[in-house]
Amino acid sequence: MAGRGGGGSSGTSPPPGPGVGAERRRRQQPQPQDALPGPSAAGALRGAERRQRAAGMAAAPGRCRGRCCWRRWRRRLRGRRWALAAGLLGAAAALALYSALPEPARADGEAVTVLLWWEPFGRPRRLPDCRRRYNISGCRLSADRSRFGEAQAVLFHHRDLARHGAEGLPRGSPPRPPRQRWVWMNFESPSHSPGLRGLGGLFNWTMSYRRDSDVFVPYGYLYVPPAPRPFVLPRKTRLVAWVISNWNEEHARVRYYRQLKEHLPIDVYGARGMALAEGGLVETVSAYKFYLAFENSQHTDYITEKLWRNAFSASAVPVVLGPRRANYERFIPPDSFIHVDDFPSPRLLATYLKFLDKNKPNYRRYFAWRKKYEVHVTSFWDEHFCKVCEAVRAAGNQIKTVRNLASWFES
Repeated sequence: MAGRGGGGSSGTSPPPGPGVGAERRRRQQPQPQDALPGPSAAGALRGAERRQRAAGMAAAPGRCRGRCCWRRWRRRLRGRRWALAAGLLGAAAALALYSALPEPARADGEAVTVLLWWEPFGRPRRLPDCRRRYNISGCRLSADRSRFGEAQAVLFHHRDLARHGAEGLPRGSPPRPPRQRWVWMNFESPSHSPGLRGLGGLFNWTMSYRRDSDVFVPYGYLYVPPAPRPFVLPRKTRLVAWVISNWNEEHARVRYYRQLKEHLPIDVYGARGMALAEGGLVETVSAYKFYLAFENSQHTDYITEKLWRNAFSASAVPVVLGPRRANYERFIPPDSFIHVDDFPSPRLLATYLKFLDKNKPNYRRYFAWRKKYEVHVTSFWDEHFCKVCEAVRAAGNQIKTVRNLASWFES
C-alpha cells in the first residue's frame, strides 16, 4: 500500500536533505534576471556545480558515520527557508531562452516548403496547419517526395535514417540542391541513437532537445501566462508513483529504484507494474505527492516528458534522475524538484520524502513557482515540423554544414 498524505508540520527538525551550504552561497550571488544564458552565466552554473559536489563529498559515505553524520546533516538543514525568490531567479535565464526564440513568421514574404523525407517511425499522419495551431505563417509541410526540388528544408528523422541506411537518402549530383537545408531530427538520447558515425558533412542543421541545436525544441518549458491563474493543488492520497514501459535491469534508474523501494513504498505502473486507471497517466499520478522522473539514460539537456508531463502536468513533485542538478536548473526553478544526487544514499532520500509527507508547509513550497509560471508540454510531432518553417524564415540565406554530428551529439 502506498503511503498516504500527511498533515501539518510536526515541529521537528527535518532529516537530511539537499546540501544547504552550497545552496545558500549560490543564492547570495547576483542572478541574471532577463538575459540569455551566456558565457558568464555558464561559468556561474559550473561554479555552483563544483560547490555542490564539494558539499556532497563532505557528507559522502565513509567520511561521516553514525550520530556524527546525522547531527551534521540536521545542522546543515535546520533553518533552511525554501524561498520562492530563489526559484524565480533560477528559472529567469531559462525562461528568457524560450521568450527569445524567433517570432512567428509573418504572412509577408515567400512561403517555406518543408519536406518530411520519412514520417517519424514510418507512421503517416495528418500534417498540421502551422498558422492555426502555432501562429506560424507561410509554412507548407509535405511528405510528398516529388516536391523535393522545391523544398527549402528537408527533415530526416534519425531513427528512420538508421533503419533505412545511407542508401535511403536522396540521390542526385549533388544529392542536395543548392541553398536547400537538410535538417537532422532526433529526440532520443545518444545511448539510444544508433548509427551516428559517418553522418558528418551531410546535414546543415540539427533539431533536437539540446539547447545548442540549430532548431531547439525541448520536451517542455515554463512560461509566464498573459494573466496569472490561481494554482490549486490536487488532493494527495498516495506517496510515490513511477510509470515505466522500457524496463531494463542495466539502466541506472532500475538499479536506483530497487534500492529506494527498500525504504519506502513505490507504486509502479506499466510494463512491470499496475495498469493505469481509465483516466490516464496524468489523472493517476495527480493523486501522488511524488513522481520518479527517472530518465532511461543520463545526457546533457535530456529532460523528457517524464518531468514535464508525468510530474509537472500531474502536479506531483518530481524526483529526478538524469543530467546533473545544474543542468535541470537551466530550465526550471531549483526548488521545483528533488534530485537523487542531493542525497548520499537512497535511504536518506527516502527519509526526506517521508519527512515532506508529514510536513505539509514544507511540501507545498515545492509548488511556489506555480504562482508565476505555467507548463507547456511539446506536442509531437506537429510542433517540431512547424518550428523548422519558423527557423528557415528567420535564418534567411545563412547556410552551414554540420561537420561532426556524432562528436557534437555525444558530448
